[in-house]
Amino acid sequence: MKYAQDIAAATQEIFSSMVMLDVTPGEPFKRADSKLVNSISGIIGLTGSTKGMLAIHLPDNVALAITTAFLGMDVDEIDEDVCDAVGELANMLGGSIKATLDPEGSKVQLSMPSAIHGEEYAVDCLADAELVTVPFAFNGQTFMVELQISKAN
Repeated sequence: MKYAQDIAAATQEIFSSMVMLDVTPGEPFKRADSKLVNSISGIIGLTGSTKGMLAIHLPDNVALAITTAFLGMDVDEIDEDVCDAVGELANMLGGSIKATLDPEGSKVQLSMPSAIHGEEYAVDCLADAELVTVPFAFNGQTFMVELQISKAN
């Protein structure tokens, strides 16, 4: 699937260097419009010559573990620190994917990152998009990184 290797490489690099966790990519797939349950998602939009979004979807317990590792302090509830950390992960992943999509650095812009959290929610971006979702695992836990790009480019 297009961009799966780029997502895997970017995620592994960011998690290794910034979060100090080794994550292992799984088999890429196209995530259906399924609901996310007891999760938090960091989302960054892409505009310009490429339109779409990049999202990192973390179950609550995974978000707490990653934020604890990222910030170097114990985190035991989904709070502003967790939302900020997940948003920053989305921002770093978005920057890395932007470099792949736009090597010259002038044709694709990134939005400010945002984070959403809830017991049950959906993240749908583009009706007509190329989709790729890469699952990752570490210490028996899993999360997903998803890229949606408009086919109208």
